[in-house]
Amino acid sequence: MEGMVIKKSKIHGSGVFASRDFKKGEVVVEWSSCSTPLTKAEVDKLSKIQKSFVSYLGKGVWVYFQSPGKYFNHSCEANTKAIKGCDVANRKIRKGEEITFDYIAEKVPVINLLCYCGTGGCRKILNPHKHRKK
Repeated sequence: MEGMVIKKSKIHGSGVFASRDFKKGEVVVEWSSCSTPLTKAEVDKLSKIQKSFVSYLGKGVWVYFQSPGKYFNHSCEANTKAIKGCDVANRKIRKGEEITFDYIAEKVPVINLLCYCGTGGCRKILNPHKHRKK
């Protein structure tokens, strides 16, 4: 968890914050360091809350996040994006800033989850069936 700290978030509960600056394009976290692979059948057995810690990587591969991964909050204007099993800074992230990702873009299987990101482009309600591009 180098370069990150977990603390209270203005978005929701606890969040992951940068304890140093990250450059645009820099790997913020490798998923293998904080996740467990699952099958679709295993995902289907998870509770709604547990499913909020899951991302779909494609080709039948799902991952369940533990700390710090499970503390990354959603933002409709996230500062990281998923690239080849990593969250990568899509812009400069400054020390002290909350590190976020987009639950819809990263295919977290949430249904009608309220969004608290507060950004100008906030979707208000996250519904993967409504927001994902076909």
